[in-house]
Amino acid sequence: MAVLAVLGASACNASATADNGKPSTSASSDSTPSETPTPTPTTDPVVFTTTPGEQAEDVAVDTRVTAAAEKGTLTKASLSYESKKGKKVDVEGDLEGGTWTAGDLLEPGVTYTLDMEATDTDGKAVESTRTFSTAKLTLDDQVYVAVSPRDGGTVGVGMPVVVRFDLPVTDKKSFEKNMSVTASPAQAGSWYWLSSREAHWRPKTYWKAGTKVHVEANLNGVPAGSNRWGQMSRTSDFTIGRSVIAKVNLKTDQMDVYINGSKVKRIPVTGGRPGFTTRSGVKVIMDKQTNITMRAETIGLKKDDPNYYADTPVKYAMRVTNSGEFLHTAPWSVADQGRRNVSHGCTGMSDANGEWLFGQMRIGDVVETTGTDRPMTMGNGYSDWNLSWAKWKAGSAL
Repeated sequence: MAVLAVLGASACNASATADNGKPSTSASSDSTPSETPTPTPTTDPVVFTTTPGEQAEDVAVDTRVTAAAEKGTLTKASLSYESKKGKKVDVEGDLEGGTWTAGDLLEPGVTYTLDMEATDTDGKAVESTRTFSTAKLTLDDQVYVAVSPRDGGTVGVGMPVVVRFDLPVTDKKSFEKNMSVTASPAQAGSWYWLSSREAHWRPKTYWKAGTKVHVEANLNGVPAGSNRWGQMSRTSDFTIGRSVIAKVNLKTDQMDVYINGSKVKRIPVTGGRPGFTTRSGVKVIMDKQTNITMRAETIGLKKDDPNYYADTPVKYAMRVTNSGEFLHTAPWSVADQGRRNVSHGCTGMSDANGEWLFGQMRIGDVVETTGTDRPMTMGNGYSDWNLSWAKWKAGSAL
C-alpha cells in the first residue's frame, strides 16, 4: 500500500507539472507535437483585355481589334468570322509587345470570334474566347474600290496607278493615308485627286523600264466621309515594260518612234483638220483594239452635219483620250499623210505603218503630240503628264 501511495503521488505530481507549463518527462508516448500548416502560394488570375469588349454589338467597321493580358502574358490570338456564304474567314494580325493587333478593319453585319491564350505569373497556360458583332451597312453606305493596272500585267512607262470609287469620297485624307505605291527601283511619286471618285499616282518622271510596282489600297472599313466606309481592300503588282514613246509633230505630219531612247522609225501621219484639231500634249495609250468601226455619232455628228461620215472599219486602233482620239490605220488618207491634216481629230497612218506601231506599243506607252494650239485637259484620258510636278503634288489630299 505504501508503494501504491507513492505511485499515486507521483502521478499527481506529473499532472500538476504539466498544468503548470513546465516540461514533462513522463508524457504518454501516444502524444503528438502540434504542427503549423504552411500557406499555399496564390496566383492572381489572368485578365484579358480586348477592343471591342465581350459580346459588343453594332461595332463600327473602322474599329481595329486588339487583345492583351493583365497579370499575365498574351502568347497567342486569332480572329475570325463566318462569311455570308458560311465560310470561316481568318483575319491576320501581329503580336508585339504583349498586344495582338488585327491587320485589317472589320466587315459589316457579321459575328467575330476572338480566341486568346496567355500564361499567368506561374507559367500556366490560360485560354479565353470572346465574340462581338459589327454594325450592318447597306451598299449605299460602302464605297466600292477598283485599282488598275491589273495584277500581273505589264504596262508602258507613262501608265499611272488609277484608283476609282463608285461613290464620292469626301474624306480624301483618310483614304489617301491608306493607299500606297512601292516601286523597285524606288521612284519619287505622288497621288493626285482628279475628282471625289478617282485618284491617280504617278512618278515624278516616266517610269524606269523594268520597274516592279506594288499597289495597296487598304480601304476596307476606312471612313470615306458622309457616313460611308471603304467596302474592300485591293492590291496589284505589275511591271513596267520597255520605254516606247511616239512623238507626233502635226506641223510636219510626221511621227518619230523611240524605243528605249533610240529612234527606230519615222511614220507619215495626218491629224485633225480645222474644227477637229488634234490635241497637243502628252497622251498615254488607254486601250488597243482591232477591226473596229469608227462612227460619226460618237463625236457628236448627226447625219445632216456636213462633216458627218459613214461608218468606217479600222484594222488597228489605240485610244489616247476619252473624247475619242485614236492612233489608227487610215488607208483612205494615205495621199494626205505626211502632208496635211484631214482627219476628225485622230492621228491616222497607213495599214502597214499602223500594224507595225500596234505591235510595238502597249497600254501605258506614251504619245507626245505637238504642233497644234489645242491643249490636252486633265481627266481626258491619262493626261497626268501635262501637269508640272509641283502642280501634281498639290493635288494630293495630304
